[in-house]
Amino acid sequence: MTARALLRRLAVEQAECRVPSLTAAIVRDGRTAWFGGRGRVGDGPPTAATQYRLGSITKSMVAVVVMRLRDEGALELNDRLDAHLPDAPHGHFTIAQLLSHTSGLTAEPPTAWWERTPGIPVDDLFKRLGPGEAKHRPGRRFHYSNVGFALLGELVGRLRGGTWWDAVREEVLTPLGMDGTTPRPRAPHATGYAVHPWADVVLPEPEHDADAMGPAGQLWSTPHDLARWAAFLGGDTGGVLCPGTLAEMREPIGVDDGDAWTAGFGLGLQLARSGGRRLSGHSGSMPGFLATVWAEPAEGVGVLFMANTTSGLSGRLLTDLLDILDEHEPRLPDEWRPVAADPGLLALTGLWHWGPKPYALRLLPGRGLSLEPLNGGGRASRFVPQDDGTWLGLDGYYAGETLRVSPDHLDLNTFVFTREPYDPGAPVPGGVAGWHA
Repeated sequence: MTARALLRRLAVEQAECRVPSLTAAIVRDGRTAWFGGRGRVGDGPPTAATQYRLGSITKSMVAVVVMRLRDEGALELNDRLDAHLPDAPHGHFTIAQLLSHTSGLTAEPPTAWWERTPGIPVDDLFKRLGPGEAKHRPGRRFHYSNVGFALLGELVGRLRGGTWWDAVREEVLTPLGMDGTTPRPRAPHATGYAVHPWADVVLPEPEHDADAMGPAGQLWSTPHDLARWAAFLGGDTGGVLCPGTLAEMREPIGVDDGDAWTAGFGLGLQLARSGGRRLSGHSGSMPGFLATVWAEPAEGVGVLFMANTTSGLSGRLLTDLLDILDEHEPRLPDEWRPVAADPGLLALTGLWHWGPKPYALRLLPGRGLSLEPLNGGGRASRFVPQDDGTWLGLDGYYAGETLRVSPDHLDLNTFVFTREPYDPGAPVPGGVAGWHA
């Protein structure tokens, strides 16, 4: 029943949106749980091995190599670009700004329509990027920049002593088993088409080597490989990236949809909130092709589509597929099991007070602590132990701040929590005069 409902939704999208061929897949717990294909590629239907153009999904793979370089100590995200590329134009932009599209750099290169014409070498691109290509003050706002990822690709290539493609292939694709992902198409692949808006006819779209702009959208891939990428984004990193670094890439930095605040960007990853879901991934668009991949790590699920059309999809396909999955086969919660607890930590749990406001301190699996208001409406954070006996805040208001634990009080970055409201026996800054009518 589930597979039929998913296939029908895919079939409706392909037929009503007039897509030459359309594939989609759902990944659950790191494995492909469902795949569907409609339309024709050559003489038959598309398969999980059929290549489509990834477009800007390429950017996320380049971003992973940048984060690997950071984790190795080869760069810092707050480094200026010219610290590593002395000849780069706009070298004052930081690497983090380029990754998050907050540098203010122009969206498209000052060339002919780069997606439909042969690319130019990086030296030529550098010469064309004059002062007028900076459209906004760095850090002021989200402004999507294909050019920014061209600069990041050159950064990756130089620091690795090769090309950006060499680095992505060797450090990301090969370890993840994504052998069907290539910089140029290989058989079997779909041809990119534009579909006429008022007639059922198609126009083949051109395909070229983007050269310097390649890191912004060069790659081709298959539904099989993109499903592995969805699993990666969901947390099955295969040793390619530290899980904590992937979580850092998912942290929101810029908002992409103004007052709606439902779409944004992290470090090389697009972010979206839809129907209570927190999705991370990337969309891709090149002449003749559309693709998108999302992962929801909290639910262990990923979803993707690949199509050979320039435009015309509804924009609801992937969230509809997730809705169908939730309706017919909702995820079962993990079984609860008791765990061993440190007696000293167990003694800390229970009721604490920030002044008169009650908070609950809970022991989490893996020796973590959770401190949150009993009735909501306040600052909640999780904490993990440090080697010096302190605790580090992971999220919320106290992310990165230090918690110090004593038997009679908690000191959270100068805020003192006590077992009783303003306990006179604890060292409350400002003193405690006592309660009175």
